[in-house]
Amino acid sequence: MTKSPANPKPEPNDEPKGDRLQKILAQAGIASRRKAEEIILEGRVQVNGTVVNTLGTRHDETRDHIRVDGKLLHGPEQQRYYMLNKPRGYVTTLDDPEERPTVMQLMAKQKSGPHGDNVRLYPVGRLDYLSEGLLLMTNDGALANALSKAAAGVEKTYLVKVSGVPPASGLDQIRRGIMIDRGRLDEVRSGRRDRIITSPAKLELVRGGDNPWYELTLTEGRNRQIRKMFEEIGHHVEKIRRIGYGALRLDVPPGEFRELTLGEVMALDRAAKGKKVVPKKRTPEFAQLKSPAKKKSTRPRRQPTGTRSANRHGRPS
Repeated sequence: MTKSPANPKPEPNDEPKGDRLQKILAQAGIASRRKAEEIILEGRVQVNGTVVNTLGTRHDETRDHIRVDGKLLHGPEQQRYYMLNKPRGYVTTLDDPEERPTVMQLMAKQKSGPHGDNVRLYPVGRLDYLSEGLLLMTNDGALANALSKAAAGVEKTYLVKVSGVPPASGLDQIRRGIMIDRGRLDEVRSGRRDRIITSPAKLELVRGGDNPWYELTLTEGRNRQIRKMFEEIGHHVEKIRRIGYGALRLDVPPGEFRELTLGEVMALDRAAKGKKVVPKKRTPEFAQLKSPAKKKSTRPRRQPTGTRSANRHGRPS
């Protein structure tokens, strides 16, 4: 019987260590991961003096010298988290081929915080060109992806102004889940509409009238979903303002932003993991619906009692 050696020699572990090169570039703020892949394929990256132009190689950013266009990387960026109040008329993209204003131009203003200002931020989710309100901006790709997954069920709350008064039956449809087009409003695939049913939603009347306002809370964020939901019950959406995201409530003026606190970031992380979070009881000013402006009276002013009217020459008649 052959005895096994007392101290067997461990088998070598051939599994590469470190992170994929495109991830290292993205974490350093060079570009998005997809764009980083293009930079690698173009031969613009060197590792320890050698050009690397294939995807999937792994490296240790703490030990390897990685250069992009000759510039040495200095490790991952500090992670930053902001709340932006997006105004109408801005697109939620890094750049726009139609040269419309983007949310990145709003974020180019001086940012305050302990980590410096040269960080590459990305929007979490989208608000369309005509929508406004709370938009998260961060360079934490892992959290952004986790928040965006439908399975997380992170609540997003909106104020929605509708043209005309929807019937109660239509509002109940929205609350239970309503069938809408999966793609854009006018998109048809293979000669037919691609249809899905939305998840149940919370919907409450905030202000009545001929064009009422509703507070709507969703746990998903499909393309132009809110507009499609009301179109299905025969009503056009005039305005959309997002006022809540998880436990966050909109508390900055239009076009402005602020850095999130550590507690707020932790609450977002909890929400992304499907855990319950509760917003503050007090609703901030910018998450509230403003009181309607009072109409000026067109009725003629009454003369004080006891005064006599004057004739055309200015003398009492």
